[in-house]
Amino acid sequence: MEFKGKKILIMGFAKSGMAAVKLLRHLGADHIIVTDRKDLADKELLESWGVTVLKQADELFDEDYDLVIKNPGVPYVSPLVKKLTDRNIPVITEVELAYQVAKPQHYIAITGTNGKTTTTTLVYEFLKEHYGDKALVGGNIGTPLCDLVLDYNLLEEEGYYISVELSQAQLVDIDQFRPDAAAIMNLTPDHVDVMGSLETYYWSKTLIYKNMKDSDVFVVNADDPVLHEYMEKYPVHCCEKTISLYRDDTDGYLKDGWMIINGEKVVELDKVPIPGMHNLQNIIVAASACMSAGVTAEEIRRAVYAFKGVEHRIEFTRELDGVKYYNDSKGTNTDATITALKAFDRGVILLVGGYEKGLSMDEMKKHMGCVKQVIGYGLAGPRIAHDLVGDAAIIVDDLVQAVHAAKDAAVPGDIVLLSPTTSSFDQYSGYEERGRHFKKIVNSL
Repeated sequence: MEFKGKKILIMGFAKSGMAAVKLLRHLGADHIIVTDRKDLADKELLESWGVTVLKQADELFDEDYDLVIKNPGVPYVSPLVKKLTDRNIPVITEVELAYQVAKPQHYIAITGTNGKTTTTTLVYEFLKEHYGDKALVGGNIGTPLCDLVLDYNLLEEEGYYISVELSQAQLVDIDQFRPDAAAIMNLTPDHVDVMGSLETYYWSKTLIYKNMKDSDVFVVNADDPVLHEYMEKYPVHCCEKTISLYRDDTDGYLKDGWMIINGEKVVELDKVPIPGMHNLQNIIVAASACMSAGVTAEEIRRAVYAFKGVEHRIEFTRELDGVKYYNDSKGTNTDATITALKAFDRGVILLVGGYEKGLSMDEMKKHMGCVKQVIGYGLAGPRIAHDLVGDAAIIVDDLVQAVHAAKDAAVPGDIVLLSPTTSSFDQYSGYEERGRHFKKIVNSL
């Protein structure tokens, strides 16, 4: 792929935009334009590299480009994107760029509504046990794929095993990306605000397997009826490996205290250090995918028994005066919060709120048996809290006030759980900043 002399637009910046710029410059691109709605802290650095930095304006999208790299944060339904695609201008994300320019690698790709980050991390830990320094992890989990291409010289080196988390926003702009193994963890309502409809959101997840071939492996969650509905609409054209937590007629299942995959005892359930059925699902999906890539049952056991979980996902933060505090900032939709609530049986003081995505609380209300108090904060907090418990909710302005209100309401044996049910963009740059702020507040009590 030749980039010199090509007019390339980076639409939306952030980490993925910077990673794309660095890789494109390395590949000889000399006409790069970066546009963003916000003022960029890196503007002077970019301009010193010869990159043109412009504020986002409609007329900019009337121009012609050889290639557009779209930040995943730019909505799929954006009229500015439509201006480009209507003129057959190629629009991709940095994931697709990295895939197209890198030498052949082995990719295990994970998507779905919930469980992506933990499962992607587990895949990496399993691959590392077998492939050592040839195992990498990136994508939506934190490190852009373009950065991995540069950092590990994947333009020249091949044969790496890369665990990749992919969001729906990354999947809708893929063209050639093809994983060796992949999984859709589950499909539950989310991201309607940026995808336009639930149908479009669910469809976008199926794109993870659209380029897979006969020899590739798609791990199927047999417990998810919505996933099966969409697999019927958009058929899989590769080898399927099924898993279940509740049946034993699948390729992977739980029986007699063991996780069994392809007829082999892989993990002893009593020795799994992270709590909850959802984590057993994360493990069985990751293990099924990695066993197709040559990882042994013994290597998976070793990694599982040493695994301590993922930051911001039901992460134990502190115990103070007999009260335990948990950071589940990655609970950015109702299904994720339901999963967190299932990990506890009583005494939960639940902190909810953030950006208003308009998600219904009807399903979540069925899982409130362990909750003794709901505290709403931020833009969406009052609506979410009132929808859950009516006038019994405590309403505050921000997370600092929420934590202090929870401390006042808690007694020994209680659980203070930050699981917001929505994204953080009313007051934070992302769930990571929100989670780290929560931990800082808790540790300062």
